[in-house]
Amino acid sequence: MRPFAGRKIVRALIILPWAVPIALASVAWEWMFDSLYSVINWSMIALGIINRSDAPNWLGNPHLAMLCVIIVNAWRFFPFAIVIFLAGITSVPQDIIDAATVDGAGFWRRNYQIVLPLILPIVAVGLIFGIVFTFTDLSIVYLLTNGGPVNATSVLGFRGFQVGIVSGDVSHGAAISLFMLPVLLIVVIVVLRFIRRREV
Repeated sequence: MRPFAGRKIVRALIILPWAVPIALASVAWEWMFDSLYSVINWSMIALGIINRSDAPNWLGNPHLAMLCVIIVNAWRFFPFAIVIFLAGITSVPQDIIDAATVDGAGFWRRNYQIVLPLILPIVAVGLIFGIVFTFTDLSIVYLLTNGGPVNATSVLGFRGFQVGIVSGDVSHGAAISLFMLPVLLIVVIVVLRFIRRREV
């Protein structure tokens, strides 16, 4: 990767989701999604995109609340995805890219027909880790929405925590948590089989 101006700032911004404790990050995101003091709503009102009376209640609407949880989870996973992607890119031999360039392959053809198939197994590993982390993590839901509104964001991990720990029904909570195992196993098998077919 070629050096560029401001690369240290970009590097710091990429690592930021890992560096900030999840509790502080959730408070910051909760402020951005707040029904009264949302910086997102304020920006859209200032730009004339929406009226003040039409400002959405991000964490109070069941559909928008799940979207907010997905956004925060993606933001938190972003550094890991970048590290995995860069590891894959740096593992591609430069000789192959140079040979493709000499043969007349353009930027898009080099990346989609040469680089992407070579780094696909590494990307698949990152995808599997991301799916597992997303399924098993309950901190974002707990801190941002506490499963609400109307249990709209009560994902399996959080539901197992609520039933097993908060309510004290350990057997029921354990059953909910163990249900994630076959689901994750099926997802992992599907991803690995897809990668194996692409390699063949």
